[in-house]
This record gives sequence, C-alpha cells and structure tokens, in this order.
Amino acid sequence: MNLFEYTYDLVRQIPPGRISTYGAVAKALGDIKASRAVGRMMNQNPDADTMPCFRIVYSDGKLGGFGLGIDDKIRRLKNDKIEVNDGKIVDFQNVFFNDYKTDFPLIKLRQEQIELSKNIKIEDDFNKIETIAGFDIAYPKNEFDKACGASVVIDYETLEIVEQKTIFLNTEFPYIPTYLSYREFPVINHLIKILDEKPSLIMIDGNGILHPNNCGIASYAGVRLGIPSIGVAKSLLCGDVKNSIVYIDEKKVGYAALSKNAKKPIYISPGHRVSLETSKKIVKNLQKYKIPEPLRQSHILANEQLAERR
Repeated sequence: MNLFEYTYDLVRQIPPGRISTYGAVAKALGDIKASRAVGRMMNQNPDADTMPCFRIVYSDGKLGGFGLGIDDKIRRLKNDKIEVNDGKIVDFQNVFFNDYKTDFPLIKLRQEQIELSKNIKIEDDFNKIETIAGFDIAYPKNEFDKACGASVVIDYETLEIVEQKTIFLNTEFPYIPTYLSYREFPVINHLIKILDEKPSLIMIDGNGILHPNNCGIASYAGVRLGIPSIGVAKSLLCGDVKNSIVYIDEKKVGYAALSKNAKKPIYISPGHRVSLETSKKIVKNLQKYKIPEPLRQSHILANEQLAERR
C-alpha cells in the first residue's frame, strides 16, 4: 500500500478551523510509533494547498515545523480562523480534530507480521552454502520517495564478488520502527528477480527474529522468498543484552557481536531456515571488518550509485 497517500488523505479530512497532531494521525494509521514518520511526511508534502499539512501541530499546541517556513504556517492557520499566540495554538482543545475515518492500516500490517512469524523456521534447513547475497538500500537526501537498492553476491569460501546488481525504485512507505519490511522488501524482491542465479542465503541490513513480533525484515523476506536468511543490524531495536546474547522475554533471539577494534557491536539474528548459532558463525566467517562482506560491499555499491546519480 502507499502509506504516503493514505496519510495525506487522513490529513485532508481535517476541516477548516480545526487542527490535529502528529500523534493523532499516527494513531489513525494504527501505531503511535509512526509519529515521527508523520512529521517527515508533512515536511515532504508536495502541495500544501491541496493537502493541509499546516493543520498538524504538536500535542502541546506548539506549531512544529513547516516546509514553507513557520511564518507561512501561521498565515495559513490564521486564514483558517485558528488563533496563534507565542508559537502555540490558542484554545487548543476546542479546535482539536481527531474524528478520522480510517481502517488503521498499521494494525493490519502488524497482524500480518504475527501471522507470517508462525511460518519462520529457526533451524538449519539448507544444503551447502555456496553464495550469499547481501542487500543494502540507500535514499537520496532530497527525494523522499526514491530508493537505491544494491545487492552484492559473495562466494562463501573465497569472499570474492561473483555478481552485483543495483536498481532505483519509487518507495510507497516511510521509515517507521518495526515496519521496515514494508519500506524495503519491494526493493529486495526486485533485486532477487534480476540476479543471474538464486543465492544459497541472503543477508539483510536489519533484523530477523530480533523484533517485537519476531518478524523483522530478514525473517519477512526469508519467508516470502523461501530463502535462508540472516539479519545484521547496526543498532539494537529491542530486547535485553546479557553476556552478548539478546533476549526478548527470556527467549534468545540474537547476538551482540563485537569485532576486533570495533567500539560498538552489530546485532545478528536468524531470519528464516537458519539457526541462531549458525547465523553467528556465518557472519563471523564473512567479517573482514566490522560489517560482514556481503553487506559492506552492497552498502558501498548503493552509495556509489547515489553519488553517480547526483
């Protein structure tokens, strides 16, 4: 689904003379975690005349940002008969709008994650690993709806690059914590289709079962594609780390792996059809540096493509 357009349609429901908040829109989407994404989408709104993002403010009545400048936001609000004093909405509660007509799309996606997680296998279910494809996605700074996807396929024994592919695609989903699959899987899926040969295993810059619903992007992609998968994240999404093991509700879901000379660990978690211990072993075998080679090389490639495009 196109969550940008869905969000903009929600904001169009706010009538003249009323305001709403980033959090209220996020809740109408189905998850308060989307509040920051709502803010970014408002800032990136292509046309403030047809989509009244100026009617979105902070929950304490402060105005927040506006792509055309705060003075223009105040002007538009005053034209709407909304009073502003000292950078805040006057009589906030009486002009607050929260009567959105919505089917809460993020709730539906969260339920999809939960259902898909029932198909995840955290055990070694593959033959000999010959090749591993890493995936990384980069985003141009001023083009919020574009993505550059890169895949680099590595020979598992020699660590030599055997294939690499890149694509530019439009995105229909903003970054929202725990919903990365819906932003990046379409790009990964497209890259898989244009690889010359199906890899033995895929490695993704993100999490596997180290996720509130046990279904991060590496698990989501692994199940959807039917390929063994591992997630490697640069920061801890959730859970508790004890003796380098990541737990969610006392269940082991990953490893915090600190490589030589690195100040911060990477977080390894199985995605699908790979065990916890094997995930850790494979990543370690692929580390020339902190980031395992398939991901390091795909990150380099994605950013090279962005630089050339500029």
